[in-house]
Amino acid sequence: MANADSSATELTVKQGEPTLVLPAEETPNGLYFLNNLDQNIAVIVRTCYCFKSDSKGNEDAAEVVKNALSKLLVQCYPLAGRLTISSAGKLIVNCTGEGAVFVEAEASFGIEDIGDLTKPDPLILGKLVYEIPGAQHILQIPPLVVQVTKFKCGAFVIGMSMNHCMLDGLAAMEFMNSWGETARGLPLKVRPVLDRTILKSRDPPKIEFPHPEFDEIEDVSNTNKLYEEEMLYRYFCFGPEKLEQLKKIAMQDKVLNKCTTFEALSAFVWRARCEALGMQPDQQTKLLFAVDGRSRFEPPLPEGFFGNGIVLTYSLSKAGELLTNPLSFAVGLVQNAVSMVTDSYMRSAIDYFEITRARPSLAATMVITTWYRLSFHTIDFGWGEPIFSGPVALPEKEVILFLSHGTQRKNINVLLGLPASAMKIFEQLMEI
Repeated sequence: MANADSSATELTVKQGEPTLVLPAEETPNGLYFLNNLDQNIAVIVRTCYCFKSDSKGNEDAAEVVKNALSKLLVQCYPLAGRLTISSAGKLIVNCTGEGAVFVEAEASFGIEDIGDLTKPDPLILGKLVYEIPGAQHILQIPPLVVQVTKFKCGAFVIGMSMNHCMLDGLAAMEFMNSWGETARGLPLKVRPVLDRTILKSRDPPKIEFPHPEFDEIEDVSNTNKLYEEEMLYRYFCFGPEKLEQLKKIAMQDKVLNKCTTFEALSAFVWRARCEALGMQPDQQTKLLFAVDGRSRFEPPLPEGFFGNGIVLTYSLSKAGELLTNPLSFAVGLVQNAVSMVTDSYMRSAIDYFEITRARPSLAATMVITTWYRLSFHTIDFGWGEPIFSGPVALPEKEVILFLSHGTQRKNINVLLGLPASAMKIFEQLMEI
C-alpha cells in the first residue's frame, strides 16, 4: 500500500508556448466516421512515458519526438483533425489536418524527485501533461495533445492527452510503439487500419440481449454522502504469491473449475469496495469492465485496427450476496460477464446505442480498467524502453486501475480513490 497524495507544490514545470505538429505530407480531408463503441467512451485519457538513457542526454528529445509524430500523422491523420458533431448528433472527426498540439517544457527537478516511479504522485504527473486553457468540453480539446518535459538529470517525459474515442488501450499502445519506431527510422511493425465502418450498427438495428450496463441503479446506501469527505488515492501491490493465494481462496470450495488472475482480483476488489463504502445488503451493485472484442467479432477485427475494439460487459449483484457468499460467487459473476461477450452480444450493444444513445450509468458501480496486459513498456524513441509508463490519474471516482509493476512485470498495482473513512476500511480488507 502506498500514499499517492503527497505535496508537489515545490516542484515546478515551465511550459513553452504550444505549437501545432502537422502531418509531414498532405492527408485526406473530410469527415471520419466514429462507430458506437467510440461514442461511449469519449473521455480524455492522460498518460506519461518516462525515458532516461545512460549514454544519451535529452537535448534533442523534443525535436526527435516532434519530427516522428509529424511523419506518423500521415498514416494516423484523424489524430490531426478536430472532433465535431455529425448530422446524426454523434461524434465525428473533421479531418482538417490542423495537427496535434505540441508543447516543450522544462522541469526544475530531476526524475528522482518524483519519488517511487512505481507509485507516482498524480499531482506531479499532472504537470507533465498540457491542458488546453479554458476548454469547457471535449469538442474544444484536440484529439491529441503532447508535452515533452526535459528533466535536469537527462531524463524526459512524453505526457500525452488523448480522447478515448480515438483509440482504446491496445490501439494506443500500437500507436506509441509505431511513434517510437518512426523516431528510430524503422518500418512499422503494425500498420494502422483506419476503417471503422466495419463496426457500424446494423440496418435496421437489432437489440438481441438485455443491456443493464446502461441502467441507473438507485443509491439506497446513500454512498454519495460519503463522497463529500476528502478523497484519498492509494496503490495496493499484489505480487505473484498474493495473486496465487487469491486464486486458491476463490477455488477452495470447489465451485469453480478454473480462475484467472483478473477474475480473482476483480472479484476480490469489488467485494472489498462494496464493504468499504458501507453498502446496504439490498443495494444493487454493478461491476463494469472492458473486454477486447478484436478476436471475438466475426470475422475478427484486422491487426492494427485503429479505434476502439473493446466492449463493456457487466456483473450485477446485491451487495449482501457478494459479501455473505464465498469469493467463488463473485468470481463466477465475473466469469459469466466475460463469457457472454460474443459477436452477437457486441453487435447488440452497438445497436442498443444506435437506438437509445444511452451512456453506461456509474451509480453504485465499479469500473475496472486493465493496463497490465498492454506492452507500453516496449516503446523506444532511441533512449531505450521507458523507466515508467502509465496513466496520470483516474478519470472518474468509480474507476479502478490494474497496472503492471516491477521489472519482471509480474506484480499488479491496484490504484483507486475512496472517501477517507472508506479507504481506512478498504486498506484493512486488502490484507490477506
